[in-house]
Amino acid sequence: MTPIANNTRADAARVMKAAEGEEPWFGPYYCGAGAHSVFGRIIVDAHYRASLYAGINISGINAEVMPGQWEYQVGPCTGIESGDHLWMSRYILLRVCEDFGVNVSWDPKPIPGDWNGAGCHTNYSTKAMREEGGMAKIIEAIEKMKLKHKEHIAAYGTGNERRLTGRHETASMDTFSYGVANRGASIRIPRVAEAEGKGYFEDRRPASNMDPYVVTGRIIKTTILDEA
Repeated sequence: MTPIANNTRADAARVMKAAEGEEPWFGPYYCGAGAHSVFGRIIVDAHYRASLYAGINISGINAEVMPGQWEYQVGPCTGIESGDHLWMSRYILLRVCEDFGVNVSWDPKPIPGDWNGAGCHTNYSTKAMREEGGMAKIIEAIEKMKLKHKEHIAAYGTGNERRLTGRHETASMDTFSYGVANRGASIRIPRVAEAEGKGYFEDRRPASNMDPYVVTGRIIKTTILDEA
């Protein structure tokens, strides 16, 4: 059977199958406590527990910069599972928020002005990147992504131009950059990866409303399969 045109999972599954030998992994108002500065913790905790119960590989939660803004992490997951687990976690979040009478915003810039936007930072590594000497493979992959910056931006969510301005811990969508522990870069290499000479990197460009099948598939096409 031929998948329908808007079935983004089908193409992601194809590229993950083609790249399975590389074992690609995707995955893993802030600094506040008290009702006067943190809002919605009971909802986030309920979502975390429900996700664990459902078998979602959820690995962490934390409050974010804007009041009422929260982040959760899914992974590490191998291949197509990253998209599967993220989509299911989103459904569970909608159901949990329904019980609390709260709406979920997936908008990459939910509040205009001097506030952080909302992204879906994507951590990525291959088996070779996680092994000794893997830093060379990390840089090689990032350099490939540099050449496909516009294609990645086009695949990373709608309305992202309102978020990727070069301010509020983002890089400008018009330029590509990477660096160690640089939260203002397109791609951030964690300090621990630099210290150990291996590990993963974080693509900070995807928006909160991104399709994980499209994003992870695009990363595999660029870094492993060399597809357009």
